[in-house]
Amino acid sequence: MTKIAVIGTGVMGETLISGLLGSGWQPAQITAVDRYAPKLAEIADKYGVGSAELAEAVADADAVLVVTKPQDVAAVLPQVAAGLRSGALVVSVCAGVTTAQIESYLTPGTAVVRVMPNTPAQVGEGMAAISAGAWAAESDLEFATGLLKAVGKVVTVPEKYQDAVTAVSGSGPAYVFYVVEAMIDAGVLLGLPRDIATTLAVQTVYGSAKLLVESGAHPTQLRERVTSPGGTTAAALRELDDNRVKAAFMAAIEAARDRSEELSED
Repeated sequence: MTKIAVIGTGVMGETLISGLLGSGWQPAQITAVDRYAPKLAEIADKYGVGSAELAEAVADADAVLVVTKPQDVAAVLPQVAAGLRSGALVVSVCAGVTTAQIESYLTPGTAVVRVMPNTPAQVGEGMAAISAGAWAAESDLEFATGLLKAVGKVVTVPEKYQDAVTAVSGSGPAYVFYVVEAMIDAGVLLGLPRDIATTLAVQTVYGSAKLLVESGAHPTQLRERVTSPGGTTAAALRELDDNRVKAAFMAAIEAARDRSEELSED
């Protein structure tokens, strides 16, 4: 029976535990670790998974998921290294931390897979990109892919792309929420009650995303289908172009990429 230890039971750690259980993993296969005892007790009670001190959990695990804040890596990984059994896989869900940085705390030869997820994983619609460390085999990537598929879609990328992934999909939900906020505020400005403006904006974004996925059409094609010559949509899009909204989005995503690179160098 494959066993995993999940170190860190914050939002993403809990999301992974919930997703794994929903995809067929048994509670006995999962051990949760968290330095905040009340949170750990809550997770163990809610999901029926085991809970343990870090050293005990790691020693019994075939794979260790490190789901901590980047600033906690230096404190957590030496403890992981001390108890990690030979052949065990380390899956890092620590934003901005490279596989080389993770490996520097571990015994040479330890397989490491780096993951960049995003928050829609909380509803089973996450987007995760994974990258192999120096000693990770194809089987390690396949195992990590199986874990992350429990909460959404997964792609494998060379690690050099992880900063771009962070900028596009890791931070991406915030851009979508920002646009929805703007649509709601615009509706209110035009006289709509806020609750109605919210329903209109949220369902429009949700439906549009579903149409994009299920139709398989390019976004440009779908946009053109809504845009009648001389119509309301054309007038709106002209304003967006005049205000360089697409260029602003591209610049914003470049800025996120640059910041991700800076954080990985800290």
